[in-house]
Amino acid sequence: MDLVIRNATLPDHTRADIAISGDKIAAIGTDLAMKGRQEIDANGDLVAPPFVDAHFHMDSTLSHGQPRVNQSGTLLEGIALWGELKPLLAQEALIERAMQYCDWAAARGLLAIRSHVDVCDDRLLAVEALLEVKRRVAPYLDLQLVAFPQDGLLRSPTAFDNLKRAIAMGVDVVGGIPHFERTMAEGAESVRLLCEFAADKGLRVDMHCDESDDPMSRHIETLAYHANRLGLHGRVAGSHLTSMHSMDNYYVSKLLPLIAESGVAAIANPLINITLQGRHDTYPKRRGMTRVPELMAAGVDVAFGHDCVMDPWYGMGSGDMLEVAHMGLHVAQMTSQEAMRACFDAVTETPARILGLEGYGLQAGCYADLVILDAGSAIEAIRLRAPRRYVLRRGRVISRSPAARAELNLPGRPEQVDFRLGQ
Repeated sequence: MDLVIRNATLPDHTRADIAISGDKIAAIGTDLAMKGRQEIDANGDLVAPPFVDAHFHMDSTLSHGQPRVNQSGTLLEGIALWGELKPLLAQEALIERAMQYCDWAAARGLLAIRSHVDVCDDRLLAVEALLEVKRRVAPYLDLQLVAFPQDGLLRSPTAFDNLKRAIAMGVDVVGGIPHFERTMAEGAESVRLLCEFAADKGLRVDMHCDESDDPMSRHIETLAYHANRLGLHGRVAGSHLTSMHSMDNYYVSKLLPLIAESGVAAIANPLINITLQGRHDTYPKRRGMTRVPELMAAGVDVAFGHDCVMDPWYGMGSGDMLEVAHMGLHVAQMTSQEAMRACFDAVTETPARILGLEGYGLQAGCYADLVILDAGSAIEAIRLRAPRRYVLRRGRVISRSPAARAELNLPGRPEQVDFRLGQ
């Protein structure tokens, strides 16, 4: 074998060795007799498939403060600020920011990202830039691009033509933002047009849907209807869905089975949803994240996305999907053992399924894309936002980080502290 990882703890809590040949996992089992040209002793640490971000905006990442800072911190000022920045964008600067973010991602074991890219700039400068980034990072990171009409498909006169041009250039997924159209009727019409275009081209769909506090913003119902009507089951995602936070329970009791029947996935963005929503409230103040546990209980695939990192909407973030899972766990009050493990799945296996990643997983025959975390379980990894001791892409170590230890000089206490408990 090219590489054997010994003494690994798997996400299901079992212990195993992992043998790797070339770029694939050859075998997983207890006390494998196979020898590796290289061996890594995981020493009981968690070994998991890599993190996957199902919702991000790489065209704006690391642009915080350009041309100015979002003083109110609101969604609408962020959109206005992005409108000010777009004419000033330079392709090489955009590429460099995106490449820097991909470096951060790889170091944190985030090896697959679905990024929305604005197509309302007639130059399609950001599309060209991110297609170049996708080409450059392909050896170590899967970058899936969504053609996103940020200013509204029908609200922006050239948006639909630009979206079609972007798809022809190599963008992977059809995006939309129905709640940003001028009226509810135009929002519903944009959903129909985009779903029919995607069905005709055999493409996936991922729409910013109902990203508001308005309980009457119900475009997810329209999206589920057209996904069902057009046979797009398993190829459609609704991102944000924050209006569901404010809907009455009777309507949601009808909506959840409809979403499940249509095979539409849901992507929540915990860090951003609780930051941008509820801005018109005094107290009690809504936090806005969609109904994650209820969607999961209804059989809907639910993933967490990072959404923004240091851009016009959010001045924080680091590309750490464990931070995203940690926030999602708290906001959704998902603190049972099963629910906490589901939050880990929401940044690994579930988004991989939503993106349609091939060869993803922790079974023989899958790509040897793995993360060795300084934690003994998925729950502990979330609790500690555990360092990634090793990150592997196609069987090759692409990143190493030290374990979380501190040297102390305290009277009557040990000289070193290990931040892990429950080993």
